[in-house]
Amino acid sequence: MELGADTVLQLFLHSLSLWWIIVPAIFIGIIMGAIPGFAAHNTIIILLPLTLAVPVEVALTFMVALYCATHLGGGIPAILMNIPGTGGAAATTLDGHEMAKQGKAQQALVLAFAASTFGGLITSIVTLFALPLLSKVGYYVHSVEMVVIMLFGLTLIAVIAAEDTVKGLIAGFFGLMLGAMGADHVYAAPRGTFGLLELFDGVPLIPALIGLFAISEAFVMIEQESIVSSKGQERARRASWADTLSGLRIAATNWWHIVWTSLIGLVVGVLPGAGASIGAFVAYQQSRFFSKTPEAYGKGYAKGVIAPEAANNGVTSGTLVPLLAIGIPGGSTAAVMMIVLQFHGVPFGPRLFVESPILAFGVIMSMVVAYIFMILTILPMARYLAKVTVVPTRLLAPMIVAFTLVGAFVPRSFLFDLGVAVAFGIIGYIARKTGYHVAAILIGVILGPLVEQSYIRALRISLGDPLVLFSSTLGNVLWVMLALSLAMPYILKWLRRRKAAQAAS
Repeated sequence: MELGADTVLQLFLHSLSLWWIIVPAIFIGIIMGAIPGFAAHNTIIILLPLTLAVPVEVALTFMVALYCATHLGGGIPAILMNIPGTGGAAATTLDGHEMAKQGKAQQALVLAFAASTFGGLITSIVTLFALPLLSKVGYYVHSVEMVVIMLFGLTLIAVIAAEDTVKGLIAGFFGLMLGAMGADHVYAAPRGTFGLLELFDGVPLIPALIGLFAISEAFVMIEQESIVSSKGQERARRASWADTLSGLRIAATNWWHIVWTSLIGLVVGVLPGAGASIGAFVAYQQSRFFSKTPEAYGKGYAKGVIAPEAANNGVTSGTLVPLLAIGIPGGSTAAVMMIVLQFHGVPFGPRLFVESPILAFGVIMSMVVAYIFMILTILPMARYLAKVTVVPTRLLAPMIVAFTLVGAFVPRSFLFDLGVAVAFGIIGYIARKTGYHVAAILIGVILGPLVEQSYIRALRISLGDPLVLFSSTLGNVLWVMLALSLAMPYILKWLRRRKAAQAAS
């Protein structure tokens, strides 16, 4: 099927006619994304009977719109309360919440919404026209390349450790140690499970995320009257539509930043099993690496909000590529979509583009339309959502604990996971009070097992030869880029000092 102007217009008008299912899906997705633990796949599973009872194109449009909105919604609590609604929003807390504490919550939300919607819109359009080409990326990226790509995300630990190297690295390695719990990837021998079957599959990520960020933040909130300082409260109360326009202006100024960080998310999303967490962390790390003011990150910097939000929404369209092109779900949400497609008897791979091309390309076009609707419906909400920051913490803290504990229970329905969330909450609280960064711990918990899995797979394929990590041309290019990412900040810092010394003399 050739995507000419007439075909694109036909697809657009057809997707637009499904507005009646897109708009409710957007609002459901935002609400669920803003509640930690209620990810897109959980919500779709709950609503699975609905998706099986309607025509397949309606079901796919609903799921796609909900999926996109969930990623956007995850950034709301990340900014307002330092609690990421989804794993992909964890990197947003680094600068988003800092802006909120300065009374710039409305501006930060607008930045996040603009980066999410425009980043998702750009990558959806790119995916629509480049779907045949993007579908081949998975053939060139194997275990070796996946190891290096995930190491890009892990290097964010070093970035976080820049202020206090020892504490940052301790937090990161502690996260890696926790991530190593569970059955090993070769013999399935339990490691560090303390005889608990619930830990055999490793540390459950949602309860860990909720504990490290939500419950520990609630503990910290109890010790203070408000999330923001008195000066920040005054600024937040005086917030007007001018702050919304200011956020839009900043986003428009950084349009190129939105474009290239969202494309990072798209490429990461195409890789099966990578996901929004890796995309967001890699984009944040690369954004800081290419910045002229890397020291501004982590202190309420606009680009520190834009990069992860653009990337985690760029992942959404990328995740669908391997599902549509080769029948391999790119993530948990795509796996649920695969179940719905199988129920309706829809073929996968090349057959899909031959037998049902309107459906194949229509899914991506539905995503384009969903992001257009999000632009119109979300930006006006920023002003009112920002008011959460002035709510007294004596009311916020109990509500956060109650909602997030439900979120910790939902993914596996184990009471054990409530205990995991509380345990990680205590760990997170101690880390916050002693100057260790909980984001570094979370990066280790999320990415550590994924790096190990890809590394061991590469070794098994090469019969134990560690040099296999340098056997791929693409992998070697990525290794060079990784080395530059680690070395360049120090080189640039040395050059700035040298330049300043020369100027002084």
